[in-house]
Amino acid sequence: MRHGYSHCQQPSTIPAMPNQPQTPDISYLPDHLTDEQRAIITAGYEHSVITAVAGSGKTSTLAWRIRHLLQQGHDPDRMLVLMFNRSARIDFQRKLQQVCHQSGLALPEIRTYHAMGLRLYKRFVREGYLPGFSEKILTEQEIGYQAWLLTRRLAPEDLADEIRRNKKDYVETATGFIDLVKTCLSPAEIVFEELGYSEKHKYLIDLFHSFEQWRKSQSRISYADMLYEPVMAIHQNPPLQRLVGNKMDLILVDEYQDTNEIQHLLLRYVAGDRARVTVVGDPDQTIYEFRGAKPEFILRRFSDEFESPLEQTLSYTFRYGHQVALLANHLICHNTGRKDVLCHSHSSTPATDVNLHRADNDSDQILKILQQQSPEQTSQSAILFRVWSQSVPIELKLLARQIPYRIDSGKGALFSREVQAIIALLMVVSGRLHQLPDSDRLDLARQLLRFPHVGLKEPELENLAQFLAGFDSDWHERLLAMDFNALAPMAARKLKKLGEVLMQLRNYKGPVAGLISVYADHTDLYEGIRSLALTHDSAEERIDTIQGFRDYLKSLDVDAAGALDHLKALKQQAGEQREQGVLLSTIHRTKGLEWPVVIIPGLQEKYLPYSPRPQDDARALLESERRLLYVGMTRCREQLHLITRPDSSHPHLEGDQGPSRFVAEFCFPLARELGQVLDAGNPASDQPVTLRHPLTPVSLRYAERAKIALDGQAPASTPDTSQPVWHQPRLIHAIFGAGRVTGEDESSFEVRFDNGDTLNFSKKSAHLYFTPVTD
Repeated sequence: MRHGYSHCQQPSTIPAMPNQPQTPDISYLPDHLTDEQRAIITAGYEHSVITAVAGSGKTSTLAWRIRHLLQQGHDPDRMLVLMFNRSARIDFQRKLQQVCHQSGLALPEIRTYHAMGLRLYKRFVREGYLPGFSEKILTEQEIGYQAWLLTRRLAPEDLADEIRRNKKDYVETATGFIDLVKTCLSPAEIVFEELGYSEKHKYLIDLFHSFEQWRKSQSRISYADMLYEPVMAIHQNPPLQRLVGNKMDLILVDEYQDTNEIQHLLLRYVAGDRARVTVVGDPDQTIYEFRGAKPEFILRRFSDEFESPLEQTLSYTFRYGHQVALLANHLICHNTGRKDVLCHSHSSTPATDVNLHRADNDSDQILKILQQQSPEQTSQSAILFRVWSQSVPIELKLLARQIPYRIDSGKGALFSREVQAIIALLMVVSGRLHQLPDSDRLDLARQLLRFPHVGLKEPELENLAQFLAGFDSDWHERLLAMDFNALAPMAARKLKKLGEVLMQLRNYKGPVAGLISVYADHTDLYEGIRSLALTHDSAEERIDTIQGFRDYLKSLDVDAAGALDHLKALKQQAGEQREQGVLLSTIHRTKGLEWPVVIIPGLQEKYLPYSPRPQDDARALLESERRLLYVGMTRCREQLHLITRPDSSHPHLEGDQGPSRFVAEFCFPLARELGQVLDAGNPASDQPVTLRHPLTPVSLRYAERAKIALDGQAPASTPDTSQPVWHQPRLIHAIFGAGRVTGEDESSFEVRFDNGDTLNFSKKSAHLYFTPVTD
């Protein structure tokens, strides 16, 4: 029993619906439906959980399911359809109207979770369980303003300057924390610990409570409160549980893999003992954990709390062909937190071409792909990143080659604060300060003194910036002439380093990429960024942006002056409005979308899987990253381009991480070969098909479903698990990837990893992180 649900325990028998015909007429169903779709549409009156793979036509299937239920005489007023967001609700409403056109049937209401929550909230106000609230829902701007005021009041004094400089980041962190607390029943203190923030950000706990006090004193509610407040009220008041439950006969919920605890709890209370509930989703597409979503709700919790649901699948995809389906199946089968559903391309689905590019440079490979396309194809293509910093060198090369693009976030690379700071540095060392008005020089001075931050209080930093801006050259001399004894030791050390490196670089005639490296090393730039960053991820994003920008400049082979001239032209071009061209976006933003052509760069050991934080659950993170790549790969219809590093890369070199472990997992040569055989149509002969590449259990299952036999090398043998993992010839670590044991002693063993690292591990905990593999 979980969360005190004893009052909601399912009855031992399921009541029959009145006037339900024994043999319903299904002649109105279209002929193109698959057997799986028909089984779902015509299923009986019981709980069910449907696992639907990407592109499986679930929207159409659910619409026909509702029509079938209506045809049987179910009351539309006692049917509830819940969609994930407003756009999904509109799409489903349109599809349901098409399916029920000219049927004369009254249709049920389709709602979002938040709309249902708001309706309950207003009812609880009328019943006296919740205080009244203003009809004017809190806007993001209002919430952000309060979060800003509270951050400045509650954060530690030593963060005050950093907070003022980076207002946007701190406001987003505060508002995100408030929203995340409201996705679960856990107190703010527990949520804070689970997020893994450092101690200096513990003020967020007080901030949450203070925000709630302010909000309630103003009788205001936010979008998140539409669910949080009524669910908490129901959870704490048994009379409300009886008030809201058992009013519906049937409930259907879409995208259940994105459900969080509050949404799941609301569904549980509304269903009560009466409603029969159908949830639809794909655990393999759970990628919104940062919003509170957990795959466990569709994998276990629903079955635990809604007795013995019928388990059904939509396993055929109508979006992509056999090659992509085989790649995706091979990849995702390495996850343990999933249902064992094999995604299969339907026979009516056109072939999708897949390409695995092994390139030293993502940007150059993307240019090759795009330059082979027509303008129309380019506008139908999407480049999907793990993190935004990956887009920097790619966007700049698109600008330089005048290839049109659209970017799905902000203004793009040239307008990021890291790139602006590097441009400021180049202006100083190239001797161009005299070309600028005083106000522009002041902005450059501020950027330079914060890149990395020199450790002065904000008023002192502003005074120094204004002092430097008064000179149109030789800023290094002004810095080195300061009385360092009058400053705090850390600030004195940093300012002296800054003056020294500016002096060193004033005569630098080499490539601009080398200039940036010298500056970063001498000023401890990256450590400075890490020390002030809100989170591990935000620090790495900023550092990767700098390194991506440096790599782009390296490809130009120009000095500082040449780089400034080039960047000025690019910036003017980037400011133009763009409505056509290739789309640049992140995988997280693309769920539910699709394109004819999808390009995924960065399949290397840093981005996919993304480098974890020390406190992360390594195995859970790896499964989450695998799901993210799975979602990205399954967005395509006609072409999929995956870009990784050559096997001959030298991972020990700076910035070169080598191919992602996922490349080996998705068995590209086999998936492509078998996929091409199936794309060409089933062989006429009854003889088995011989493949060049070693077979896998996934390939054998896929071929059997396609009704062909395979002849080839048997699947690799299973490693001998009777021996300790450090006695296996080859291992995979949940974070560091594959490697070989090179030595051991009584309590530990040493592993040489494929990425060039050699590390020691305790034998006592080895089983938690290592998996034996065969070559």
